Amino acid sequence: MTAAHLPIQRPQQAKLLVVDDRGHIRHLPRSSLVDLLRRGDLVIANDAATLPASLSGEHLRSGRPIEVRLAGMRSLQADGIRNPAAVVFGAGGFHMRTEDRPLPPELAVGDRLWLGPLRARVEAIPSHPRLVRLAFDESLDEIWEGLARHGRPIQYSHVATPLALWDVWTPIAGPPVAFESPSAGFALDWNVLVSLKERGVRFATITHAAGISSTGDAELDALLPFDEPYRIPRTTARAVSRARLRGGRVIAIGTTVVQALEHASAPGGSVRAGRGLATQRIGSATRLRVVDAILSGTHEPGTSHYELLHAFADKDTLRRMDEELNVHNYRTHEFGDSVFVERIGHGARSLEQHPHAA
Repeated sequence: MTAAHLPIQRPQQAKLLVVDDRGHIRHLPRSSLVDLLRRGDLVIANDAATLPASLSGEHLRSGRPIEVRLAGMRSLQADGIRNPAAVVFGAGGFHMRTEDRPLPPELAVGDRLWLGPLRARVEAIPSHPRLVRLAFDESLDEIWEGLARHGRPIQYSHVATPLALWDVWTPIAGPPVAFESPSAGFALDWNVLVSLKERGVRFATITHAAGISSTGDAELDALLPFDEPYRIPRTTARAVSRARLRGGRVIAIGTTVVQALEHASAPGGSVRAGRGLATQRIGSATRLRVVDAILSGTHEPGTSHYELLHAFADKDTLRRMDEELNVHNYRTHEFGDSVFVERIGHGARSLEQHPHAA
């Protein structure tokens, strides 16, 4: 696979690798996505808009430059941004590979960070010396204004030109709560949604605060995904129940949709509407209750996004998928090509119980 280096969400040549429920693999243009769907299916996407979550600034105690990447919050309420989780880097910018970024100055609880017009304090260092919980000094309106004026989208070195905010907003973007784009949704546009309706395929949304995808630190990456809040509308929960009753499939557009739906699931495949905090890790030990197929970007083995695919397909099937992606030179990362993976029945395993949202 090669890295997609241009910030184009829906290039005409975009490819789609399909793994069906028997483990068979085929290649299609991504524009053929709607042909994989049938009457009665339900497609669910994440409508979160992406925040300008990269903030350059200074570690006041040392006087050294830093970059703070906001990485998560525990609530979708507007004031959830007051105390975000963040990953701190040393000097440098997105042109450097994340793995090569220097460490920040040693951080301690109480340290002050100057981030353009914003002032923040390190409130806690929960589990890793570069992962902090921040507390902004400003009022809520000033925080949002400061993000808009000073923040930039989180960006990685495979895209050489600076990203604009509209580059990372999906066509259905709504509440600004994602720290990185729910980029599987780049494959959608209004023509696709019209085609779904014409085919008798229903469309619904959830809101999930997609967190940071990579820190460049193996120990810290092993903690991903961080806990992520979500909201499932009653209309979406009811649509899942109707699809189940009519024998339709539930198709998730992206890993965040899988995280939210499975966290809010009940035995039998129903979904509880409301707010919640997705705390589980989905992988080979997960028995999916709700989602029958996923449209996702192409991801390297070992990443949390890739590990989630083990809930849909066994190790051998994913190995063959990887071989096909490499042989056919699929593009990876957020502006890359896509995979469509159906759940293979014999690959499902036990699911531990987890708390649900109220």
